[in-house]
Amino acid sequence: MQYTNLGKTGLSVSRLCLGCMSYGIPERGKHAWTMDEATSRPFLKKALDAGINFLDTANSYSDGTSEEIVGRALVDYANREDIVLATKVFFSDRSGPNTSGLSRKNIMREVDASLRRLGTDYIDLYQIHRWDTRTPIEETLEALHDVVKAGKVRYLGASSMYTFQFAKALYTADANGWTRFVSMQPHYNLLYREEEREMLKLCAAEGIGVIPWSPLARGRLTREWDQSSARQETDLVGKTLYKHAEESDRRIVQAVAEVAQARGVARAQVALAWVLHQPVITAPIIGATKMQHLDDAIAALELRLTPEELGKLEAPYAPHPLMAMSS
Repeated sequence: MQYTNLGKTGLSVSRLCLGCMSYGIPERGKHAWTMDEATSRPFLKKALDAGINFLDTANSYSDGTSEEIVGRALVDYANREDIVLATKVFFSDRSGPNTSGLSRKNIMREVDASLRRLGTDYIDLYQIHRWDTRTPIEETLEALHDVVKAGKVRYLGASSMYTFQFAKALYTADANGWTRFVSMQPHYNLLYREEEREMLKLCAAEGIGVIPWSPLARGRLTREWDQSSARQETDLVGKTLYKHAEESDRRIVQAVAEVAQARGVARAQVALAWVLHQPVITAPIIGATKMQHLDDAIAALELRLTPEELGKLEAPYAPHPLMAMSS
């Protein structure tokens, strides 16, 4: 396994981050394709045995059962001090006032709930899942600063927002002497490269670690264009992600297939190697519901694409509408 620092922090993370959305009781969430605890544990163990020390989940995944499954697996399979455990706050499966978002009330409640489910007394990386337009950023940042100072959280991260919002958050934290975000979790892959416009440049300039989600475009980069999967058919969020620039997307998928065939490797390795090749990327977040998914991700770390291959993969891209990720 390869390791690197998360942004300009001293925190050492594996160059692959295991995304744990797939591990959770299906009946307790919105994702019918998630796997129960007995089915999930072998994937967590294999990832940990391979040297992946960076795991990402969220308070809302499968109504919190993802955090529970991950927490129990870490007790059995790992030394907690060797692990960089990341989770998120914003969404909630509960309804009613004060049940989601980034208010002080919600952050204080949800961080304690995540700690209980994870079975740990601290979270390494606590991330805001989305930008909250209903709560002043000053309220959110001060609350996050307080949970850091209370020892419940070591570092703060953010995910999927407009670049001006992230810049405002960084500036506001600096101006008030509050704990600053050290990482950004954007949507980024060969089919969606709009973060190259501004967000990745800001992260490079500010020393922010970048841990992109969906580096394989929900699996679209790993199979024939007309093929589908159980997740693709039932993932409501995924259905909104790739419905523009269809012709250019089809050509990119074909380019991945051609490079993979020429190299004699799986398409997933090529698509992931392209993400890893980008200098600002710290660790793409990989999902694994088949053991081959982990094998391909680990192999991608050693795959060096030539300038000609990179050009072939990138040339068909057409701009996409920016995704509105605020709520």
